[in-house]
Amino acid sequence: MPGKTLNVGLIGYQFMGRAHSNAYRQVGRYFDLPVVVRMKTICGRHEGAVREAAEKLGWEGYATDWRQVIDDPEIDIVDVSTPGDSHCEISIAAAKAGKAVFCEKPLANTLAEAEQMAAAVREAGVPNAIFHNYRKSPAVALAKQLIDEGRLGMIHHVRAVYLQDWIADPNFPLVWRLQKEKAGSGAHGDINAHIIDLARFLVGEFAEVSGMMHTFVKQRPLAGVADGGLGASAQPQMGEVTVDDAAAFLARFKNGAIGTFEATRFAVGRKNHNRIEVNGSKGSLVFNQERMNELEFFDNSEGAQTAGFRVIQATEGVHPYAGRFWPPGHIIGYEHTFIDLIADAITAMSEGKSISPNFEDGLQNQRVLDAVERSAESRSWVSL
Repeated sequence: MPGKTLNVGLIGYQFMGRAHSNAYRQVGRYFDLPVVVRMKTICGRHEGAVREAAEKLGWEGYATDWRQVIDDPEIDIVDVSTPGDSHCEISIAAAKAGKAVFCEKPLANTLAEAEQMAAAVREAGVPNAIFHNYRKSPAVALAKQLIDEGRLGMIHHVRAVYLQDWIADPNFPLVWRLQKEKAGSGAHGDINAHIIDLARFLVGEFAEVSGMMHTFVKQRPLAGVADGGLGASAQPQMGEVTVDDAAAFLARFKNGAIGTFEATRFAVGRKNHNRIEVNGSKGSLVFNQERMNELEFFDNSEGAQTAGFRVIQATEGVHPYAGRFWPPGHIIGYEHTFIDLIADAITAMSEGKSISPNFEDGLQNQRVLDAVERSAESRSWVSL
């Protein structure tokens, strides 16, 4: 595909829309891609806001109906960065139109929708990707290499938490992420999905789970104008919170490992504490997104005199992705994980290979999310 241009249509322009826009704008400046990425159209329901987003984020044009984007014969990639209630409809329509489909996580609001979406891209034979961007941190990619090389030996434990505090204030408004009909679930689908994906990426598939879910604040002020991030203005009227505020579960993996997982948006003082620890017979490793350039590694073969966790600064050119950006020691940030994901996806497309992560990964993650929800309802173990 040398010299070919890939035209992108992005549906959504808030938090994730901005992150994706930055990635499309920057990817060709850091990666030697076999194609040119053209930011053709951004789409949103409110014309004034989406026009402003197009100008600010670098898009050539805008639309107010996602069907216009899909119907545009020049569009090659449809990026779905909307709330979960529209992922299924837009993704299936894009696949049927022969477009590559990139979608935000979680893949869908329900397992049934995720199955339909995975089937649609499979039947259409179109490239597809899901934005589990944490896989693309150099430290996580290095962790994957060490595990695949056998440096941890037989895996015994996976210990993962994703802790935030942005809705701990009971006066925080009822944004769409707190409404089941729009988001599907709360902390469970929003952030548990990420650590589920990291565990699958690093360790393997889940066998069974036992979970619980809880909502601490049952009612909140209705949301007014969105602030472009996670929040919005608050109105005097109150509305019901219909999703979980926190979720936790135990897991057994098909390879014999066991795991514990916790996701909450009520951990006061924690902003984006996405941490996963893997313990094996030969060693252990730890990744924490709030220190994302570091990977902690323990080599159990060392003698007692020098044994201990070492901190690897994953900023050397030898580390995955790191050499694309700055000299060693000059750290990268959250936004670079999206750039890495887009670069991998476009390179895979150009080579006729499957993108990773893709809708099949999203479907497997959704099966775990669904099993945890069913377990929480039945208060019993659920097999996958």
